[in-house]
Amino acid sequence: MSLDYAGLFEKGLSYDTFLKTHGSDVHQQRWAAVHGEVRLTESQIELLSGFSRQMKVLVSAGAWCGDCVNQCPIFDHFAAANDRILVRFFDRDAHPDLADAISTCGAQRVPSVLFLSEDDYVCGRYGDRTLSTYRHMAVTQLGPSCPTGIGDVNIDLLKAVTAEWLAEFERIQLMLRLSGRLRKLHED
Repeated sequence: MSLDYAGLFEKGLSYDTFLKTHGSDVHQQRWAAVHGEVRLTESQIELLSGFSRQMKVLVSAGAWCGDCVNQCPIFDHFAAANDRILVRFFDRDAHPDLADAISTCGAQRVPSVLFLSEDDYVCGRYGDRTLSTYRHMAVTQLGPSCPTGIGDVNIDLLKAVTAEWLAEFERIQLMLRLSGRLRKLHED
């Protein structure tokens, strides 16, 4: 299935608008709690500020989703660090075409991210969870304990997840920066 990525991107919502449109007060409070705990290091901010190619980031998410709560605020911090990182959010249920196009493991998993070049070519996709998250889940869910999903933000896990998402954003940025087609376009 082929999508009109340029048209779809224009329909995407900013972080705040997504939450106001699709999140209840409780959802918004949960996202705000994690957003307030995300801390980019000086070296992470320096890396992000050095991105020179525009990158479009389409995020299929659900305001109700715990995995989205624990990851999507990170993307807002990345976008705040560099105006070339254009993040747009899409409610999974309101945009099933996008959710189907980037489904993972046979399902519309969220958050799922589709990275596009400035001229709307697909560069990559990533989601629904990072390796650190899956490792944490394996430790807590495959053994005798089972977490409730309610409680304080796991700061160490949040740092690891932030680093893993940053590595993917950097990978896409380097792809864009080293693209022969884009280097010719930008004469660099």
